[in-house]
Amino acid sequence: MDFNLPRRKRKEMGLDMGPLMDIVFILLIFFVVTSSFIRETGVDVSKPEAQSASQLEKENILIAITREGSIHIHERQVDINSLKDVLKQILSKTPDREAVIIADKGAVTGVLVEVIDICNLTGVKKVSIAAQTQ
Repeated sequence: MDFNLPRRKRKEMGLDMGPLMDIVFILLIFFVVTSSFIRETGVDVSKPEAQSASQLEKENILIAITREGSIHIHERQVDINSLKDVLKQILSKTPDREAVIIADKGAVTGVLVEVIDICNLTGVKKVSIAAQTQ
């Protein structure tokens, strides 16, 4: 008994990517909204406390000085000699940026003075030292 019934075309199995892409975009939006975009120096520094400390409004050049005296700028360690070149490079793109020095309260004052001096020599308009409010 051979029935000549027409064969049904098989539908190829596949994965619908539409809902998967929706979920990926929703997760992306969630992580972008909930994350904070604060630029840090890349090292853990214990800031000194000050009663007159205030918040700065615009984006600044962040320079960290650790307790051991190492200097970090934009999450990478630099020596005192190359700090001048890095600052010149940053100021060539945006000349009106201010510098904030985040020095550990146990850092050597001589390194702090050298960093302030280099900032002034390279043309940084304003140099501030970060402190923690009490």
